[in-house]
Amino acid sequence: MISPSEMKNLIQCGHSEDKPCPKLIDCLIDGPQCECEQSVKDALTATMTGLRREKIDKPVIFIGTGTCGLGAGAGKTLAAVRSHLDAQAIEADIVEVGCIGLCVAEPVVDIQMPGKARMSFSNITADDAPGLIDSVFAGEIDLAKVLGQFPASDGQEAWDAPLLSDHPFFAAQTRWVLANCGLVDPASINEYIARGGYRAFARSLRETTPIELCDLVESSGLRGRGGGGFPAGRKWKFAQGAASSQRYLICNADEGDPGAFMDRAVIEGDPHRLLEGMALAAYAIGASKAYVYIRAEYPLAIERLVKAIADAKEFGLLGRNILDSGFDLELVIKKGAGAFVCGEETALINSIEGKRGMPRPRPPFPAISGLFGHPTIINNVETLANVAGIVDKGPEWFGSVGVETSKGTKVFALSGKVERTGLIEVAMGTTIREIVFDIGGGIPDGKAYKAVQIGGPSGGCIPTEHLDIEVDYESLKTIGAMMGSGGLVVMDEDICMVDVAKFFMDFIQRESCGKCIPCREGTRRMLEILQRITSGYGAEKDNDALQRFKGIMHLQRLSEAIKDTSLCGLGQTAPNPVLSTLRYFREEYEAHVFERTCPAGVCAELKRYRIVPETCKGCTLCAKKCPADAIVGAVKTPHVIVPDKCVGCGTCVDVCKFDAILVE
Repeated sequence: MISPSEMKNLIQCGHSEDKPCPKLIDCLIDGPQCECEQSVKDALTATMTGLRREKIDKPVIFIGTGTCGLGAGAGKTLAAVRSHLDAQAIEADIVEVGCIGLCVAEPVVDIQMPGKARMSFSNITADDAPGLIDSVFAGEIDLAKVLGQFPASDGQEAWDAPLLSDHPFFAAQTRWVLANCGLVDPASINEYIARGGYRAFARSLRETTPIELCDLVESSGLRGRGGGGFPAGRKWKFAQGAASSQRYLICNADEGDPGAFMDRAVIEGDPHRLLEGMALAAYAIGASKAYVYIRAEYPLAIERLVKAIADAKEFGLLGRNILDSGFDLELVIKKGAGAFVCGEETALINSIEGKRGMPRPRPPFPAISGLFGHPTIINNVETLANVAGIVDKGPEWFGSVGVETSKGTKVFALSGKVERTGLIEVAMGTTIREIVFDIGGGIPDGKAYKAVQIGGPSGGCIPTEHLDIEVDYESLKTIGAMMGSGGLVVMDEDICMVDVAKFFMDFIQRESCGKCIPCREGTRRMLEILQRITSGYGAEKDNDALQRFKGIMHLQRLSEAIKDTSLCGLGQTAPNPVLSTLRYFREEYEAHVFERTCPAGVCAELKRYRIVPETCKGCTLCAKKCPADAIVGAVKTPHVIVPDKCVGCGTCVDVCKFDAILVE
């Protein structure tokens, strides 16, 4: 890494050596802003060009080592690349980058040769790496492994291969927040600066007042990406205008939704984008201290964030009297213990204060009285990662994408039953159909689409008839769903929607902080109802059958009561998975309740097992292994399963040597 002092030596601004140059960032981006010798200007230009890798003098190998890449074996691929280069005495740079988003293609390896465009390859295992390096260095590529090439810059020659931006996964995306992820070295502040990083912050300190910055963000139409969708600039003004000697900014990086990994990937792949957004937000509201509240289960994200903070301090972009502006900012990392409820902002505040993570009654709202009783603004990672782009390129630029009430882009973690899983960023107003079938590649194995769960445990399911709904805050609400933080789980025809509702209700019930009765007891009752209607005859006793019917009759009313009376947003949205599945998949509930069958064949206790007499040899093995004594029959004669005793465990199927048991 080029140190700040080395950068200053390049620029020769004549500033005092004990203070950072107030025009340092401008000089790095736009060239020297004072009278310098041409040799200095040329050296600076060459440095920035090299950091952007527009020109290189030796091969560069990029390996995606985000959490998803490492989980797919990128660590072994990295070791194999290093070993091969050493064995062949090949001089090349190895750069670890974040996730480019196409998780299904991991491990991803890019190779850039001098004078050639950067080329990206998919699913490169440790065994594949040596052959890949040898072939590319020989000027040949295996198109079967090619994801695509990056656009060639001046002086670069393109490969005979498609552009990465034309790949179906990327073609329909608008990558603003994810622009650098998978492209730059997240451990290098120089690379971030060379691509325009910290320019918006440096210029704002000199040219923009805090209230003007709030106005600018408000006029852009940026809304909170954590789920609530409240206008960010308006929220900042509440804290900025509150009378207090101390204000705080908190970045909520505690994403706890099943299937959500947006915050983690952004921090792992481009941590300085978050830091610059936080610095701008802190300046706008007058906060001298900021926290990143991040779950401890994200060790790699925390590691890269720690380094980014240290480098920003070294460059004078954090700390006291930043860029000689008089603005101070201390940034602290606070690790959370993984409690889902701490995603709620007042519970998060309690956790930072060292208290149990439980929501507080509102008002007062945190913007007026938050952390330690002072005005506090809480935004999530994606919201803050948008700020630098808005300030740098203008609110009109941000507002040019999206729909009337939802501007800009939205990052989603696309997972589940879809061909191309990964992290995507699309313009607001993109339809669910475009996301699932154009970007995601549709449902695997020729299966039919059934639903998308959007918004996490507190979200809703979007069925086939609403595939063309636009992704924006208002439209999703009309069909009983919500934007949420960005989890998007695709489900196919083999999924039981009652089981889905039960899964999310179990998650919500376990994660309830227990402070208010509607959430604590109401979600427990809802879970019990769902458990009853997915249980079989074998588990019933006394008046259980009556309770099944009674429970389902009250499920809708119970859901509405929880929504109306819970203390915090998590409790108020807790019934959404049940309400949306009841609304669009009522026939599945009716099959479970009245027919005691699971149409998808998922609910184990509702599966029906039958022994085929013609195939059964009467070996008695199934009867001996049945834990419920539900199988009867004499030796060497066909056996029979007693339906009322069967608990649907499937043990008989596992032990039968003659495939004599059918599952219906």
